[in-house]
Amino acid sequence: MAPDVRTQVLPGRVRAGYALGSLVTGAFGTVPGLLLLPYLTDTLGVAAGVAGLLVLAPKAWDVLINPVAGRISDRTRTSMGARRPFLLFGGLALAVLFAAIFAAPNGADSAAYAAVMFLLAATAFAFYQVPYVAMPAEMTDDYAERTRLMSWRVAILAVAILVSGALSPMVTKQFGGGIPGHRAMGIFVAALIVVGTFGSFLGTRGAPVGTVLPSEPSFAVQLRVVRASRPFRLLLICFVVQAAGIATMLAGVSYFATQILDSPDTGATLLFACFVGPALLVMPLWTRVGQRVGKLRAYVSASLLFAAAAGLLAFAPFLPAVVVYVLTGLVGSGYAGQQVFGMAMLPDCIAFDARRTGRRQAGVFTGLWTAGETFGLALGPGIFALLLAAFGYVSSSSGEAAAQSGTAKLGVLLGFTVVPAVVMASALIGLRGYDLDERRLTEGVT
Repeated sequence: MAPDVRTQVLPGRVRAGYALGSLVTGAFGTVPGLLLLPYLTDTLGVAAGVAGLLVLAPKAWDVLINPVAGRISDRTRTSMGARRPFLLFGGLALAVLFAAIFAAPNGADSAAYAAVMFLLAATAFAFYQVPYVAMPAEMTDDYAERTRLMSWRVAILAVAILVSGALSPMVTKQFGGGIPGHRAMGIFVAALIVVGTFGSFLGTRGAPVGTVLPSEPSFAVQLRVVRASRPFRLLLICFVVQAAGIATMLAGVSYFATQILDSPDTGATLLFACFVGPALLVMPLWTRVGQRVGKLRAYVSASLLFAAAAGLLAFAPFLPAVVVYVLTGLVGSGYAGQQVFGMAMLPDCIAFDARRTGRRQAGVFTGLWTAGETFGLALGPGIFALLLAAFGYVSSSSGEAAAQSGTAKLGVLLGFTVVPAVVMASALIGLRGYDLDERRLTEGVT
């Protein structure tokens, strides 16, 4: 039995160590969504609709495997704790498999090879991400400390998005583009994943793990308990739908830079820099906003900021480039707040359920959470690919985008701006009735 961690403030080294895991989740969450679809359509010559299915199917697999990973980690007992062994072995496996995704052989089977490697990588990621996301609920029971911990995590996540998302296209170009350039990029991102793996594994050594509670006897019983948690259910629905909107925008970065901004070489990198840079600056501001108005209101405010700025980007063809990049910075600022408060509200739901049931099932909650989030992130490229197909986007096998019609460019514009904005804002409807605040958590289960 580990000591109770109620109201415990975590040391800075533990916050930093845990946050380094965002190098893993950020890199894998960003780069496939950013580059895999263009890799398939503009390098391997796969039709847009088929490419969307190849990107979606391996991620959809996570809907099944993530809850299994959560249940396994809930039942794990080792001298390193229940979760940390999965950080090490899952992260290292993911690094190898990620590099393999973009190491496709030349030939007709290259697309199938990439899809299989993506499926295996998604499986390894599940066994890293699910235990990783479960840890905050067991590291501290302090309501405000969870927000501070998530602020550290999202700050590193922003760095991971910037480094992996902005530099990956540059690495691809530097090594000649096409298949050779993508192979080099795969190795580069795999190295980032290795750094995040060892950082999170070593940095959380000695971190509190809370009171070890018994787990539910069966997976079916665990799922029934999760369904009975209304706050978790409402938060999950909203976050998953928003993940689809975010991923739709992410999938369109390269297309938007090339077709709308007419900047195929540097546009994607600048968009990512403007997306992530302001997010790092506003993180302390979001923390103060959350302390003043509460996590729920801050979450809604951040989501609406994202939606409003994304919607205004629909006027990009008529705006100066500097205005486009400023609006992108506002989108990133909204994204930062949405991530901080969404992930800070999740351990509140888990802790509330543990007090209500007396059972240890953080892994089941985070398994369903990450399965839903991953599925949402997979839907984004699928949605964008369907838009490309519907608006007549022409694929290419030359490593460079083909010339596109005005109709195809309109599809790119809508997929990058209006669609994500509508999805982000409409998802907030799912939060109606969410009432889990600090008072309810501290006064007891009612």
